[in-house]
Amino acid sequence: MEKIVYYSDELNDEFSGDDITPRVIDDNYKYYFKNPLRKLTHIFWYRIIANPIAHLYLFFKFRHKIRNKKCMKKIKGSYFIYGNHTHHIIDAVMPTMISGFKDAYIITNANNVSIPHIGLVARSLGAIPLPDTNGALRNFTKCIKYHIEKKHAIAIYPEAHIWPYSTYIRNFKDASFRYPIEYNKPVFSSTTIYHKKKNKIISETYIDGPFYPDMNLPKKDARKKLRDEVYNAMVERSKLNTVEIIKYIKKD
Repeated sequence: MEKIVYYSDELNDEFSGDDITPRVIDDNYKYYFKNPLRKLTHIFWYRIIANPIAHLYLFFKFRHKIRNKKCMKKIKGSYFIYGNHTHHIIDAVMPTMISGFKDAYIITNANNVSIPHIGLVARSLGAIPLPDTNGALRNFTKCIKYHIEKKHAIAIYPEAHIWPYSTYIRNFKDASFRYPIEYNKPVFSSTTIYHKKKNKIISETYIDGPFYPDMNLPKKDARKKLRDEVYNAMVERSKLNTVEIIKYIKKD
């Protein structure tokens, strides 16, 4: 049966069910490593463990398919991926599956690097937590620049909070779109949708783009334009949902 969840603020309400006390991401947080041992650790967790498990999990659990990935073929350098935030596992591994042989890193909140031991694995996989101090912000900015120079993909979930199996795209701010404008990099949208087939929930992820920053506009206007292009593409794809597992209703 369809589950009903009531919300009051689509920008800030969280329904992931996590009960994690996030660590403070301060000046001492090490955002990236250049030594060979750390790079080998990343390759181990990213290529040997996470990537194969992600493919197997999504296939057997959701019969998952990625649609329209061909639109990314011509982009050789770095790019940004913006996705809807509807599932713990799908969202964690989707950037890896989309980017293929290109390493993908995810800008996330501190929860993902706060669990003992698991947090270290998340860092090795590519979690980039948002900073809490000015010093951490400087390090965070250097980290983004480093990955851009290395031609990596960077994924962002602009809805910020997980709403499991949500079938509509929540309104989100344009703040995170300053990154592709600052570095003049293309953007893709990634929209995960859900179907029901023989009492089984299956999922698909649609890729759209590339969308390019309009460098002729003031930064504020360029940011809004890019946000709207991504948002509209995601809204159109969300119309392909054919099952509503959880219905989100705004409180009066």
